[in-house]
Amino acid sequence: MAIRGLLWLALLFVIAVVLAVVGRFDMGQVLLIYPPYRVDMSLNLFVVGLVVLFILLYALLRIFRNIWRMPQRVAAYRARSRVAKAHAALRDAIGNLYAGRFSRAEKAAKDALANGDNKGAAGLIAATAAHRMHEYARRDEWLAQIKEADWQDARLMATADMRADGRDADGALAALTEMQSQGARRIHAQQITLRAQQQLKNWGEVLKLVKTLEKREAIHPAVAVRLRQIAAENLLRDRRHNADALLELWNSLSATERHSPRLADLAAELLVALNRPQEARKIVEEALAQNWDARLLRRYPDTAGGDALPLIQKAEAWQKDRPEDADLMFALGRLCLHQQLWGKAQSFLERALKLADNETLKIRSHRALARLHEQLGDTEKASQHYRESALAMNIV
Repeated sequence: MAIRGLLWLALLFVIAVVLAVVGRFDMGQVLLIYPPYRVDMSLNLFVVGLVVLFILLYALLRIFRNIWRMPQRVAAYRARSRVAKAHAALRDAIGNLYAGRFSRAEKAAKDALANGDNKGAAGLIAATAAHRMHEYARRDEWLAQIKEADWQDARLMATADMRADGRDADGALAALTEMQSQGARRIHAQQITLRAQQQLKNWGEVLKLVKTLEKREAIHPAVAVRLRQIAAENLLRDRRHNADALLELWNSLSATERHSPRLADLAAELLVALNRPQEARKIVEEALAQNWDARLLRRYPDTAGGDALPLIQKAEAWQKDRPEDADLMFALGRLCLHQQLWGKAQSFLERALKLADNETLKIRSHRALARLHEQLGDTEKASQHYRESALAMNIV
């Protein structure tokens, strides 16, 4: 502002100098006659008068125009004020929403509707605030008010997300289906679909979605592993009455899933119940080759079927590499019991009891030894082991 003032002052000085120089050459006269009046003046005075007259006329015209347009200017000012207040209300709504003040957020979003351009954003904010307050009917009313074409993807995605969060899986999938029919396919949409399919217990879809999200690195690896296991477990249980269908599903799983001790144990348990011990044994042995796990060793004797000798030979081969494994000793003891090798069974079970580092294995070892002595007719030792197993349970 200071520099502009100096420039204007310099310009005025230049104009004054020009006028002073030009004013020295006043050779002309202007004569104005309007009978009976006569005005005689110099040319310089006439020019200055014209300039002053022009300035006065221009100022009068500007004043008249401003007075004429005053109502429009007031209306425009009020409109700008409404827009500014609406934008401020929208900013307040966003701040209150993320601050957890949901009632204030919804009220501010309603105030933001004073500007029609805010309808989409304000509607989404108000719907989210109402959803957080579990006012689902009001949430849906806000979402229904969003009519603009540019906001439909956002409306549908928000609808799906909030319905999935509210355990309305069918509503979430319906919104996602409508959005995908318009050509939209996004990672977030697949994540919402995953939540909805979990709620509906569509485990086949859950398994597919987890694998897809894993490829796109859109899900934490630990979460993906857990979800794959849950989905596979439920799919296996759904086929617990059909061994062929169960084996078909098992072979369709990835190597990582088939080598999971939890899944292998469940599959073996179901196959044993369906009188398919050979397939169960294969599953357990393949899983143990990749992941040595106590639960698989506990399941291994159940897969013996009618002849436990092959399993005993396999387990004794493992024993060479793991001579201090208590769970392996217990499994060998059970296998020998199954095959009525009483001496070896007693030796392995007593070894397991000695190496056991947890109460569960001690209880099982005592009970197995008690059953062994019952078979041998030694009721005193059987009673002793039953008593020891009861004491190991820490029951008061």
